[in-house]
Amino acid sequence: MSKSVELLTGDTWRDDGTLYRLYGVQSCLRGTIALDASGQELDCGNVSLAHLAALFSAAAVTCQPIALALDKATFVVCGANLDGNTIDVGTALIAAGYAFAATDAKGNAVSANYLVAELNAKMKADGLWATKFQHPIELLLKGAGERNQ
Repeated sequence: MSKSVELLTGDTWRDDGTLYRLYGVQSCLRGTIALDASGQELDCGNVSLAHLAALFSAAAVTCQPIALALDKATFVVCGANLDGNTIDVGTALIAAGYAFAATDAKGNAVSANYLVAELNAKMKADGLWATKFQHPIELLLKGAGERNQ
């Protein structure tokens, strides 16, 4: 990854003119609200974005392209080298509660491992799970359903 990376959402960025998206990962949608315990409104998507940015700045991240998305983004699987250990970026974001397991159009998780990480974060009320928010998958599936009618 170059120094010219432009983070767009909690799962998508641009580097040297190429659009990249984490495969199997869905960040919170920018412009949607997360209410914290004190009732303060946060931009859910910006919270996801901040955690991707923190991970990128704290670790050496390397990505492997695996497919092209419909919008021509390159789907990637990334590893972050933290303290000599390589961790999957998607798992790290989802397990911390700042991203979610992406699904197909039928609502089935693209990655079973990511779904397990999401359920664990939800049970522990980690990250965004400690707030009240609209799950991005529900919003996206609802939007797809409305477009298909």
